[in-house]
Amino acid sequence: MSRFIESLRAARRPLVMEIKRHDGDGADLLGGRSVAEVLAAYEAVDAPCVSVVTGRWFGGTEDMLREVAERTDRPVLQKDFITRRDQVARAADLGASAVLLTAGLLPRTSMPVLVEACLSAGLTPFVEVTGEAEIDAVPHADECVIAVNNKDIRTRERDAGDIGRSLRLLPALVRGGTRCPVSASGIGGPAVAARLLDAGYAGLLVGTSLLRTGNLDDYLSELDGRLADATAVEGTP
Repeated sequence: MSRFIESLRAARRPLVMEIKRHDGDGADLLGGRSVAEVLAAYEAVDAPCVSVVTGRWFGGTEDMLREVAERTDRPVLQKDFITRRDQVARAADLGASAVLLTAGLLPRTSMPVLVEACLSAGLTPFVEVTGEAEIDAVPHADECVIAVNNKDIRTRERDAGDIGRSLRLLPALVRGGTRCPVSASGIGGPAVAARLLDAGYAGLLVGTSLLRTGNLDDYLSELDGRLADATAVEGTP
């Protein structure tokens, strides 16, 4: 059983809250805060899972992952360009519970090898996709998070993002067999987050908008209110 998946599916607010130093353009996101301070803020609002970007494009390091894993009991996702089995083993050694596998960066033959390596190491494969063919090629989908990336990794995620991609691909994710479809990147304010959750996503990976919000409690309170309103409308005869 995947602790990462179960934690996300059981959460009142199923957000994978991300820690990263820079956005795709190199702009600072921590604003003078330490990794520990951002983590503490996420724990204070009961984040079910935490993502740590260790990729150099975003100013990340392995030390960030190690620090977060040592400080929290939440499942931790390592976001980086994982392409080899030794990197999977390294993620486990650093304390990760899940690792990012980006379908668009991997040869088709590598995905089964890396998914198997993750599962053998007790890690949850967090497979990032942008199209139906990539979804169909994910093995052991019921044991994976399959996440639609709303941005373009080829441009280092400098684009605004296409939330419509997540909405279009959700039926394919469900057919593919994942128990935990996730929408990732480019998710701005609470209105967008609520729309995706109401559409049927089991979780969202949100980084930049949470790190830039002036008040995390206000962001989440607005999300709660929008989700409650949607539930009330659904329950209206």
